[in-house]
Amino acid sequence: MAKALKIRDITLRDGQQSLFSSRLRQETVEEILPLYKGAGFYIVEVWGGNIIDSAMRFLDESPWDRLRTCSRILGDQTLLGALSRGRNLFGYSPYPNYVLESFYKEAVKNGLKVIRLFDSLNDMDNLKDSALMLNELGVIPDIALCYTVDPEEVPLPKPKKKGFFARLFGSSEEVTVPEKIFTDEYFVAKAREIEKCGAKIFTLKDLAGLVSPSRLYSLMPKLKHAVKIPVDYHTHCNAGYGLASTLTAILKGVDIVDTAIWWFAGGTSAPAIELIWLFCKKLGIEVSVDMEKISEIRSKLKEARKSLSDFDRYRDSLPFDFNELYMNMPPEIDAEFDRAIRAASDNCEPELLDACHRIEEYFGFPVNNAGVSNTDVPHGMYSDIKGELWIRNVEEMLDATMALIPKVRRDAGLVPLVSPSSRIIGEQAVMLALDRRDGNPDYTQKSDRFVALIKGEYGHTPKAIDPFFREEITGSIEEIPYDVSTFSEPANPELPEFGGMKLAQNDEEYLLLELMPELAETFLKKCREKDFSNKADFDEKTAL
Repeated sequence: MAKALKIRDITLRDGQQSLFSSRLRQETVEEILPLYKGAGFYIVEVWGGNIIDSAMRFLDESPWDRLRTCSRILGDQTLLGALSRGRNLFGYSPYPNYVLESFYKEAVKNGLKVIRLFDSLNDMDNLKDSALMLNELGVIPDIALCYTVDPEEVPLPKPKKKGFFARLFGSSEEVTVPEKIFTDEYFVAKAREIEKCGAKIFTLKDLAGLVSPSRLYSLMPKLKHAVKIPVDYHTHCNAGYGLASTLTAILKGVDIVDTAIWWFAGGTSAPAIELIWLFCKKLGIEVSVDMEKISEIRSKLKEARKSLSDFDRYRDSLPFDFNELYMNMPPEIDAEFDRAIRAASDNCEPELLDACHRIEEYFGFPVNNAGVSNTDVPHGMYSDIKGELWIRNVEEMLDATMALIPKVRRDAGLVPLVSPSSRIIGEQAVMLALDRRDGNPDYTQKSDRFVALIKGEYGHTPKAIDPFFREEITGSIEEIPYDVSTFSEPANPELPEFGGMKLAQNDEEYLLLELMPELAETFLKKCREKDFSNKADFDEKTAL
């Protein structure tokens, strides 16, 4: 057990992304950030993830302005962090090195100090170039290993056509896949690879909150032994494990944990710093955060959450006020903290979960989402699937689609359910469900991104894809990796309707075009329209 624990605050990035679909506006961020001065967080994650997309798509804000604001207000008070998808940056396609380098340089110029890299396939080839660049730029490369589990084995139906399915399954009505990929040994080996890549922090990134306390009891000591760099643990609470697993990680010597502040914590977000602080007080672990400062932030976040109610996943079941419940905490709830610590120390998972759920229930947090814990599907992926079914007007096929996710994952090389692979697998599971409903052979419908995944364009999958299946889907048994040499520079035209102004006015705007061409074009046209209107107003006033 560590004597001191560092905290990465993810309130303003992952917290608001998880609970409110990244709808927190720039003006609100500017009100909250000054309170972070002196709060004592090791890292404050403020950028990346889907903030770049959401800022342009929904808020009509420049993501670069968001980053600059955070850097201007916090300065050297703390390390500013961001999340990046490695070779995919903040988008969904592989980009050439010169695009990666340009983006990183611009981000560093605007104040980033830590960039957490991850790859949805856990393919180190998609991360090592970025790690090298960040080290050269003097940024801390934090490389995350995406946690996932092997899918539950389910009966598979007799194939409806010859080809791959007949060759692989014969005429059997049931097929099981006994091989386990995601063992402790898998994660330890990957952690060592990550350290060799040049990471200065190693993160076990549990996007769906699937790491059970008993699994972490075994895994965390092995990870700590495998690497010499600090180990961070990142999780979410929606499967019911988050608080209990974070406590277990602390007891097993983790160096850093990711938390969110009260009103942006729990549910699909991370554990609350307030509950982690209470556990650490009882354990005698030093946590270098100023709880008075955090109390001030908490007050502002309460108002911010009210303004985000239209996007709030839990608008009808908000947590209770921490100060009030903490000051009046009855002895039986205080005793649950002690019971949780004993159970975590003894690796008694049922008792640990029961104690943590009682604590969360007392403070008003949702305890768990059975849809996640029973299907191993992240909340965001679940929402995407429901949206896809709604668009196709077949919402009644949700259960059938969810049941097919393990099969699609196996066929696709057991990819972790992390963006963008989670979107690809979810979309293809919908298509497979429709094929079966209509009596068509499996994979009659194939998304372009699924075909690209099977080809190899997203990288190496954890388990090699059967060449016959690749031939069935792509027309060739050969693995074809992505070719970034085919990346085409987006146009930057002059806009005659706005006085001939260039669409992108500077390097940072052009980088947005490279990253997300269609979205950035729409956003930048709005910017130029505003610039043109402001110039016309200025010229008119000058003329008067």
